[in-house]
Amino acid sequence: MRVAPPLLGLALLVLVWQIIALKTSSFPTPWVTLKEAGVMFADPFYRNSPNDQGIGWNVLASLQRVGMGFGLAALVGIPLGFAIGRVEFLARMFGPIISLLRPVSPLAWLPIGLLVFKSANPAAIWSIFICSIWPMIINTAVGVQRVPQDYMNVARVLNLSEWKVLTKILFPSVLPYMLTGVRLSIGTAWLVIVAAEMLTGGVGIGFWVWDEWNNLNVPHIIIAIVVIGVVGLVLEQLLVALAKAFTYEQVNN
Repeated sequence: MRVAPPLLGLALLVLVWQIIALKTSSFPTPWVTLKEAGVMFADPFYRNSPNDQGIGWNVLASLQRVGMGFGLAALVGIPLGFAIGRVEFLARMFGPIISLLRPVSPLAWLPIGLLVFKSANPAAIWSIFICSIWPMIINTAVGVQRVPQDYMNVARVLNLSEWKVLTKILFPSVLPYMLTGVRLSIGTAWLVIVAAEMLTGGVGIGFWVWDEWNNLNVPHIIIAIVVIGVVGLVLEQLLVALAKAFTYEQVNN
């Protein structure tokens, strides 16, 4: 029962794909796409020129941008979330700003990045940063605000320093919320980088998809879609495993 349902779901997907391919002559069949994938993954790291590289290099370039933007967002967002949750004045000060900027599409920030940094690569990293930071700030702040008041009362009775309160009370209690924000951020970051690279060009899985579309190479586009989904799934599962290792709360949902 653990194996059959996923296999049936994949079989249904392949069946629908085959039907669409039979009705649309320009759409490749699953078998044609599988043969193209075999050729592609036989040498995913070839490099003939800056504009002619294997899919492996493109995925690594996208992951590098995501890692930099996501890391910067964590360095800024998590401490800021602790501060907002701990200090009511900061919560009132930053609340309207977060409410105003959070709904803005991450790609709307891309022209600002291009204007400021004068280069496509840092502009893409900037887009990742701005889309990743909000879930971290909000979830961390909510976690701090939901720490039981009894814990804080005990800290006052024991006259604990602010550092002790942070490391012994707040951080262990907030960790599940913080990891939830991290998981939401990495998923959003991986979604945004594909779209950002389509607009900025260069090396990356997003630009690779757009380049293959310009070449009308539909099988490669489908393969890239699968690769993007697999990489996003792996990133999500890694963070789920991290959350399980540090918390006892259910993190599968």
